[in-house]
Amino acid sequence: MNLQDIIGRECPPEPWREGEKIPWHDPGFSERMLREHLSQSHDAASRRSEIIDSHVRWLHEVVLSGQPSRILDLCCGPGLYLQRLASLGHDCFGIDYSPASIAYAKESAGRAQLKIRYMLEDIRTAEPGTKSDLVVMIWGEFNVFSPADAKALVKKAAGALCDYGQLVLEVHPFDAIRRQGNAASKWGASPSGLFCKSPHICLEESFWDETRRAATTRYFILDPASSSVTAYASSSQAYTDEEFCSLLNACGFTTVTQHPSLTGEDESSGDVMVLRAEKEQAQ
Repeated sequence: MNLQDIIGRECPPEPWREGEKIPWHDPGFSERMLREHLSQSHDAASRRSEIIDSHVRWLHEVVLSGQPSRILDLCCGPGLYLQRLASLGHDCFGIDYSPASIAYAKESAGRAQLKIRYMLEDIRTAEPGTKSDLVVMIWGEFNVFSPADAKALVKKAAGALCDYGQLVLEVHPFDAIRRQGNAASKWGASPSGLFCKSPHICLEESFWDETRRAATTRYFILDPASSSVTAYASSSQAYTDEEFCSLLNACGFTTVTQHPSLTGEDESSGDVMVLRAEKEQAQ
């Protein structure tokens, strides 16, 4: 695209029409994102080590009662949670779309002599196979899927669980998605970044679709070296607490409980919350 395309862009955009999510599967992007996952200076990609430690402690001690269990991590990233859980005696399997993250996760597991299985695949099409006692999806990734895909993922999670198995979803509540959609437009110049490794300008704008209750963020990357303009877009669906519960119930989950965080305690500004649900026994 070119600058004229930016001027003539559709405003507001239709959610998910211009791309389902940012390019996690692109090798260059995934390498740059991996650096953010491993950074100890922020919690924007993966959390810092001490926070992950506290989350893993809650999953191990509270959710799993300290019992060795089979765990499936959807969108596992570089395996920072699974490596800790495996070291506690759990049988772990992770699926992610990012080649750099999966490569790092496999290498780390090998160095630690942990038998963790990893799959490089889109979680919407991946087939986990073995039944698990716990399925987790962390850091609000659930919201970026369209409602149809999200429902299919919850059904897939139910199918991947044993009877009375548990699903733990860390999601963005309704107001957090609405704030995202109403965020002010901004631009900045950077020597490098997630979308481009060389000096570039990033134009960012967000939209809130009140009818569909979805937020869309666009990124236009202006690369002076190639005189190119590249566009990316990511949309997120907002759900009320009642809608989250109804979705889980409709897909075979009962006893849905809400927690303020993955420690069970309030630790954030309200941008995330945790849903814990138990799968119904097969009839």
